[in-house]
Amino acid sequence: MKQEIRPRLDRDARREAILDVAADVFLEEGFVAASMSAIATRLGGSKGTLYNYYRSKEDLFEAYVCRHCIWLQEELFDFLVEGSEVRAALTAFGVTLLSHVLSDFNLRNFRVITAEAERAQGIGKTFYEAGPLSGVKRLAIYLAGAAREGRLRMEDPLVAAHQFVGLCQNRMFKARMCGVMDEPTPEEIEQEVAAAVHTFMAAFGADA
Repeated sequence: MKQEIRPRLDRDARREAILDVAADVFLEEGFVAASMSAIATRLGGSKGTLYNYYRSKEDLFEAYVCRHCIWLQEELFDFLVEGSEVRAALTAFGVTLLSHVLSDFNLRNFRVITAEAERAQGIGKTFYEAGPLSGVKRLAIYLAGAAREGRLRMEDPLVAAHQFVGLCQNRMFKARMCGVMDEPTPEEIEQEVAAAVHTFMAAFGADA
């Protein structure tokens, strides 16, 4: 299964190669069916070498989850620059968010992660804190700065950040997860985000 091409996060090329292979195996077979032996075989090394990097399949899975979250956030927060025009920044953020969250690749990852979270709550906690919660907190920092500058008005930036993300992704994400919607086109994503930004600014804009 082809992965998206991403920048390497670790200077240890072998560790990155392990995570690349592990991601393929987890996506193809699911966590339960995947084995360290299968990952080692596909990697072209011994299982012992694999265990030198990760003590267990659970540790390897957690590393895969964290890397997936970091990849998304690296792109999302380039747009939220202090002092930037709020509508433009939120629009760019929202379009990037939906482009990733609603992609076939991300949905496969999400299903694998949430399926394992039912068995091991620690995995779910790791994913939520490294991914959705961390992202919302970073968005809240931007919103708080815009509020201090008088460009937004709100009582709780964290609540507002959760609400903006919900406005962007709620409708399409549910449809995608239920298999009743194909991956949206860029035009469909732009329309959805434009509606979300309009609603958000009507509630939190300085002139609201």
